[in-house]
Amino acid sequence: MDARVSGWLQALILGVVQGLTEFLPVSSSGHLVLAQIWLGEQFLFLKEAVAFDLVLHVGTLLPVLYFYRLDLRQIVGALFRDFDQLRSHGVKAWLTGDDNRWLALLVVVGTIPTALIGILLKDTFESLFHDPVPVCAALIFTGFLLMSTRVFERGDPPQRLSLGMAILIGIAQGCAITPGISRSGTTIAVALLLGVARNEAARFSFLLSIPAILGAVVLVTKDGVTMPQEGWGALAIGFLTAMVVGYAALWMLVALVNRGGLYRFAYYLWPAAILALVFLA
Repeated sequence: MDARVSGWLQALILGVVQGLTEFLPVSSSGHLVLAQIWLGEQFLFLKEAVAFDLVLHVGTLLPVLYFYRLDLRQIVGALFRDFDQLRSHGVKAWLTGDDNRWLALLVVVGTIPTALIGILLKDTFESLFHDPVPVCAALIFTGFLLMSTRVFERGDPPQRLSLGMAILIGIAQGCAITPGISRSGTTIAVALLLGVARNEAARFSFLLSIPAILGAVVLVTKDGVTMPQEGWGALAIGFLTAMVVGYAALWMLVALVNRGGLYRFAYYLWPAAILALVFLA
């Protein structure tokens, strides 16, 4: 098979994997690591794996921006109005007096622990991207975390997101940098266990992912990213595939979370991790 065609096929497959697993709570980084290990020397983007992963993640950022475009528009609008209240009542009253400004504050607060964990433990996490054993162990852990929402999810009345909750969810998102631990699954599960309503847990999880993905892009690109000229076509295929498939996966996950079915993904994660251990470790 022609190398260019093979590269495009790999990009298409990895784009589908990224699009599905970025939003479905099964860990996109874990699946991409296992896919790259499985392909081995046949992985045509091995030397540029960081750049390829980066492009795929940006491809899955766009569906979040589109899916929650109304929320983002309301948040931005709220931050640029009622300045009279800000001057007369102070910053605290201005922030807490509007649900959208409060949500923006929660996203900022939740992003801080994620950023600290990512910066301080970056080398530790990157060392896990070449060994299937810790990746599979993390997939099994994710399965247990998702299953816990079926047993321990708090009922009515739902709790309003607080600053303390945002910090805990942000810490969970930081830990999910570990390949095999699902970012979406971990943050939504922690929010549900804290008593947050299902639709709010999903919305906050994906709004929190926006600065996390952008931060990851900055961390990677500041050291320089290389991509050979002949790889741009495959890169575009991976990007577009991840974007389209990602939007479908995002829509499906939000619907499933609202029905209380997050735990069902554990039934996929456990056998998938065991099979990966058998064939790759």
